[in-house]
Amino acid sequence: SPLSGGSRPCSLQVVKMSSSDPERPHFLFVKVLASRGRLEAVTQQMGYHPQYLDSFLKMQHYLMHMDGPLPFDCRHYIAIMAAARHQCRYLVNLHVLQFLRAGGDPQWLRGLDFIPPKLRNLNEINKILAHRPWLITKEHIEKLLKISEWSWSLAELVHAVVLLAHCHALASFVFGCGCEQDDGLGGRGLLKVGPWGDGGAARSTALTPEPVSVQSLDSCMELDSLRERMQRIHVETEGREETRLLQQDREEGEGAAEHCSDLSAGLSSFADTDGEVTGATNLACYMQDPDFGYQDFARRDDDQTQVFRVQDYSWEDHGFSLVNRLYSDIGHLLDEKFRMVDGLQSSAMAKRQGCEPSVFKRGIWNYIHCMFGIRYDDYDYAEVNQLLERMLKVYIKTVTCYPEKTNSEMFDRFWKQFKHSEKVHVNLLILEARMQAELLYALQAITQYMIS
Repeated sequence: SPLSGGSRPCSLQVVKMSSSDPERPHFLFVKVLASRGRLEAVTQQMGYHPQYLDSFLKMQHYLMHMDGPLPFDCRHYIAIMAAARHQCRYLVNLHVLQFLRAGGDPQWLRGLDFIPPKLRNLNEINKILAHRPWLITKEHIEKLLKISEWSWSLAELVHAVVLLAHCHALASFVFGCGCEQDDGLGGRGLLKVGPWGDGGAARSTALTPEPVSVQSLDSCMELDSLRERMQRIHVETEGREETRLLQQDREEGEGAAEHCSDLSAGLSSFADTDGEVTGATNLACYMQDPDFGYQDFARRDDDQTQVFRVQDYSWEDHGFSLVNRLYSDIGHLLDEKFRMVDGLQSSAMAKRQGCEPSVFKRGIWNYIHCMFGIRYDDYDYAEVNQLLERMLKVYIKTVTCYPEKTNSEMFDRFWKQFKHSEKVHVNLLILEARMQAELLYALQAITQYMIS
């Protein structure tokens, strides 16, 4: 691991930086404005961490706009397909505009039935990678590479896989940080941008619908409680607790699913002033099998689930070299981004408690990978249960596995005393951990195909 160790969150916050290089975020914002003509909500939120933003923008620009195996219009259409899996209208609208600017055929925007078969054949791995990446096999890869006239090349497929993983993970960040409210892309803003206190706690006013009341969120994790949890890690007995963690995670996941079911009921019912439905139903044409979603990796009735052990296939030792060989330089840009999120030192939360930020960050990273069946033999999973209070785990799991069901109260009520930048930091960890998890499964399947 590079780490040691529906859909309405809070409204957007104006970035105010106080770093050693105060001009850095301003310079990055000017670059984005010059190249795109607008400053997207994602860029504003990532601006709390300008070093990461720089790395993110370089990778995304290379992926979408520089020379590569895939045509530019296809890249943006693949991004549309990926974002639609999570009903992320923000990203869909963004890439629809860029698809048209790249000379894409407007007929394709009518849905998957109107695109070339080669592109439509990508739908299956898009669906699996978005929700249950552990199901990807070398047979899926072989099918795409050997379909007569509609076959993909290895280089094209690697480019497509990176695009899919990037957009799936970015959808988590969009919902986790409230970027879905950015009206500039044609989305329906659900929250007003309100005044912001020095501590970064959001004070926003909902327009419609009313935020869902979740009484259980009142038991959010406070600073003293987290301090005690972090200190106990170093004094309790050692031992592997993967099984107990997974069982507890399943129970909490079921609670989260019940909590989220009420939220999802309203996702497709938002209407604009003309009565036209502007919710998730508009995105249905870009995906098949919409009911296919995340399912807990370890099921109670399945004791034979094969875990993915990083010691056998890791990004550093395997994935990086493969992706860089088939899609020149993207591996270096991805690796820089993974390392950048690991190196962020913005966690005043940990400093206030006299703790190392790396301990907390690794707990979050490994918990996310654990939900996708990825294990580290050198990690004591007892740390996850001690570091991450139950409702924090519900928040992380929701943003990671079904981000479209994230809501404003889940964001606002966590870490009331923490800065907004710290919450953005956690969502960056979610973004990168999820993206790496999808890449590990896809690249392992490609490797197995190549050596078979």
